Amino acid sequence: MCYQIVNELKTEEKAMRDVYAATLADLARKDDKVVSLDADLMNSVGLVPVAKEFPDRVIDCGIQEANMFGTAAGMSAVGMIPFVHTFACFASRRIADQVFVSGAFAKANVRIIGSDPGITAAFNGATHMPFEDIGIMRGIPEVTVIEPTDAVMLEDIVRQTKEQKGIFYIRMSRKNAIQVYKKNSSFEIGKAALIKEGTDVTLFASGICVAESMKAAEQLAEEGISAEVINVFTIKPIDVDSIVASVAKTGAAVTAENHNVINGLGSAVSEVLAENQPVPLERIGVKDRFGEVGSVDYLRETMKMTAKDIVEAAKKAISRKGV
Repeated sequence: MCYQIVNELKTEEKAMRDVYAATLADLARKDDKVVSLDADLMNSVGLVPVAKEFPDRVIDCGIQEANMFGTAAGMSAVGMIPFVHTFACFASRRIADQVFVSGAFAKANVRIIGSDPGITAAFNGATHMPFEDIGIMRGIPEVTVIEPTDAVMLEDIVRQTKEQKGIFYIRMSRKNAIQVYKKNSSFEIGKAALIKEGTDVTLFASGICVAESMKAAEQLAEEGISAEVINVFTIKPIDVDSIVASVAKTGAAVTAENHNVINGLGSAVSEVLAENQPVPLERIGVKDRFGEVGSVDYLRETMKMTAKDIVEAAKKAISRKGV
C-alpha cells in the first residue's frame, strides 16, 4: 500500500463510471478471460464503447439480475473472470440468494459492481437508494465488501480484484467523486488507510463520507481538537488492528458512512470495539429510514451526514470519555 493525499479536495475531472469502463477495457485487452455482464445499464455505467470493442465479452443480460449473476458464476466455473454491474439496490437485494448459493457457497469467482449506493442514487429516489447493501453482502460468508473513495482508488481496486479469486462486492458512485488520493496511489484490500493522525478522537469513514470527515477534522482542529481520520474502504474483512490501535490512542470514535448505521460500517466498527477496545462511539449515517428524491447535497443535509454533523458527533464522543 503506497498512497498520497491530495493537497486540496476538489471534484475529479473524470466520472467514476468512465474510469471503471476504461479500466475494464484495458483488462480485457490484456486477458481474453475477462468478461463483463450488465443488466440493461451499459449506457449508465459507460460500457457501450467497451461492448463495441469486445462484442463477444460484454453481455447485456437484460433486466434479470439474478440470472445475470448465475451466468457469471457459471462462466467463472470454466475459467472466465466475470465483472457484473447493476445499480447497487439490484446488485444486493435482488440477487442475494444467487450470490449466497451460486457465488460464495459454490466458491465462484465474480466481481459485483453496485453503482449509485446510498444517497448517490439521488433523483432515482427511495426504491433505487440502497442503505442496506453493505449489510446484505457482509452477512454472506467469504464475500469481500469494498467501497472505493475516488476514481484513483477505484482503478487500483478493480485491477487488484481481477488478479484475486472470490466474490467481491464493490459499491461505486457513477459520477465525479471528490478526489482524496493522488494519481498512482495503491492500496491493500483488507487494510484501512490512514489519512490524518490525531490524538483526541478517531473518525472512521468510507465512500463519500471520507471527504466530509477530512473537512470535519479541519474544523475540529480550529477548535483545538485533534482528530485522526481513517478510511475504512474495505468493510469486510475489516481491519481490526488499525481500528484498535487508533482508538487505544484517541479514546473515542465516530463512524461516517453513506449507508444505514445498522449493519454497515458503524456496526462493523462497533463489533470490533466491543470485542477489543470499548470506547465511546457515535455513528453518522442513515438512521434506519427510507430514502427520497433529491440532490446529493440535499440528501446529505437531510440525513445529517455533513462535516458539521461529524464535528458534533466527535465532540459528543469526546465528552463521553470516562463517563
